[in-house]
Amino acid sequence: MIRAFGILASILDVAVKDRRISSNAARGVNLPRKPHNKHVYLSHQQVQLLADNAGRHSTLLLFLSYTGLRWGEATALRVRSLDTTRRRANVTENAVSVGGPIIVGTPKSHEFRSVPYPEFLTDLLAKACAGKDQDELVFGAGLVHVPLPDSRRGWRVSAVRKAQAIDATLQRVTVHDLRHTAASLAISAGANVKAVQKMLGHASAAMTLDTYADLFDDDLDAVGIALNQAKKVSDVGKPWANPESL
Repeated sequence: MIRAFGILASILDVAVKDRRISSNAARGVNLPRKPHNKHVYLSHQQVQLLADNAGRHSTLLLFLSYTGLRWGEATALRVRSLDTTRRRANVTENAVSVGGPIIVGTPKSHEFRSVPYPEFLTDLLAKACAGKDQDELVFGAGLVHVPLPDSRRGWRVSAVRKAQAIDATLQRVTVHDLRHTAASLAISAGANVKAVQKMLGHASAAMTLDTYADLFDDDLDAVGIALNQAKKVSDVGKPWANPESL
């Protein structure tokens, strides 16, 4: 409903611009909040378990889980996109399937960004790039973009099923859930909200906080502990800090 309302509002905007109508009645309407589906977050061990069962797509799965790139951004990376000295992936393209054919354009935010990847991926990425020209694609054979796996019987479904046979706590995970996992792992490793925003390519830190508010609950606990500790330090030597001195 929200998407349909947005399309209607855009159409009426054009009508106002063309002076077909005097104002857009769809603007200023308070719509119900879009419900957020509960995110699935995998642990380091679960990510590795999935990768171990992903066959030739193992490196791609690990890369998605530790960088937070969207599928189209990751599969559009070219050898020249990797800065191996700084361990950065320079995101400048996005490959999206439109009715079958894959169309290459700019990232979703239309802004280029540099995303760090952990050191353990260095050798795996080097192997993926071995024998390829600078303009060839990192993942896959190099000339054709890796297609999104079939949601019913593709390699992702197979990897999840095999992993669940080993770890019954592992939830059914989609490709986009790997992006959520990357955010979770980064935050648990101590990344601040601004760093996570830049990594994921969100328009603002507020968007990141809104999307992953549940991941910052521990930060709120830490604030309370830090304030209590600061109060204790400031009270040292003060009469009220030692009731027996009153």
